[in-house]
Amino acid sequence: MILKEIMEQKKIAILGNTIEESKYAYIIKHELLKYGYSVYCVGKELDSLNDIKEEIDVIDLCIHPAKGIELLKESNKKAKCVVIQPGAGSEEIFKYLENNQIPYIEDCLLEGLRRYVK
Repeated sequence: MILKEIMEQKKIAILGNTIEESKYAYIIKHELLKYGYSVYCVGKELDSLNDIKEEIDVIDLCIHPAKGIELLKESNKKAKCVVIQPGAGSEEIFKYLENNQIPYIEDCLLEGLRRYVK
């Protein structure tokens, strides 16, 4: 998927600190909510992607890579794509996604909102 297609999806799980106002995950969460996206927050609000009751379209990694890979590996959730925010990727994450044939891009949802939604 490309960023434009990702911004057309409506159910997004954010992995990161969505509680503290100074964190990018918090900013992304509130920007997505402002534009009508369904947002599920894993890391500080939910412990696992498996805690999300409905299907999700996109997983947004906005979290330290060591915690991100842990959450990805323990998840039973399927998503159409994983977005890896700047600083949230690692060789282990890239290999995991490739080995499990999970589509991903390295990009920023805030940039996607600016380009394709606003």
